[in-house]
Amino acid sequence: MDVCLVIKDRLEKLGLDQKDLAAAAEVTESYISQLLTRKKLPPASDRTDIYEKMGKFLKLSSGKLAKLADLQRREALKRDFENPPAPLFAEVRALILRKCAPERQLQIRAIFEKQAFGELERLVTQKLLDVCKRVARAELQSEKWLHMVARSSGRSYKQMRVILLEFLDTDIFHVSAENCVSFLDPLIESWDIDLPSFGLEIVPNRTLVSGHPKKFEFVEREPDQPFEDEPGLNEFLQDASLSRNANEREIEFLRKLRFKGKRPTPLYYYRELQNLRDPLHFRTE
Repeated sequence: MDVCLVIKDRLEKLGLDQKDLAAAAEVTESYISQLLTRKKLPPASDRTDIYEKMGKFLKLSSGKLAKLADLQRREALKRDFENPPAPLFAEVRALILRKCAPERQLQIRAIFEKQAFGELERLVTQKLLDVCKRVARAELQSEKWLHMVARSSGRSYKQMRVILLEFLDTDIFHVSAENCVSFLDPLIESWDIDLPSFGLEIVPNRTLVSGHPKKFEFVEREPDQPFEDEPGLNEFLQDASLSRNANEREIEFLRKLRFKGKRPTPLYYYRELQNLRDPLHFRTE
């Protein structure tokens, strides 16, 4: 039994209709209709909150709809494996090039056009999607944020909920013009790439996205050479009066501290630990 049959069965037994379910899941009635008629593939359970909301409304055991959806998706992916979709990228490519740093646009455009949907275009598109999805996933429960994004594209809150759920479930082969208008365009301010090193910088729109520009590097590096712990750190760790309650992450941070021509004492590490724990020493984004 798949998700559609389970939902239809519960709606019938509880005397409810699709409109009630749409309201409970905070999506449009049209979206529920398309799910139940199998016009849309159920979204992945780890990318949405819709199954939890529907499960509570339909009085189903926790996780049941999510498990059924994942099984249904795996079967659909198996069927599609032999005939993967071809990318249709006119609108997406235009947006990505428009967001590129002005001084780099002509060079990037030439590379994109030389090889249709080649390695560079896939790399940039994937990273832009990753950044947008990370933001969208984090804000999925924020009604205020969804209203802001909805207003930026002239949509209602419920319409934006549906678009968001579908966006989280897309990949670089299925990015649509609607995805561009709803998320890529408003969430991304610009991007730039250093072609020799493939270092990619993505600048988000600060009115909708908190945080700093995201940087990705694709260069080969030598592994860090192992080094011995400082004697003072070992003494600090052995002295329970100083290192008591220090957790693994804190100790790892202290291990990475390096000093040229100096040998810190156990007391130095104790004070460094207190500094690390003091919220006054850090800004919140």
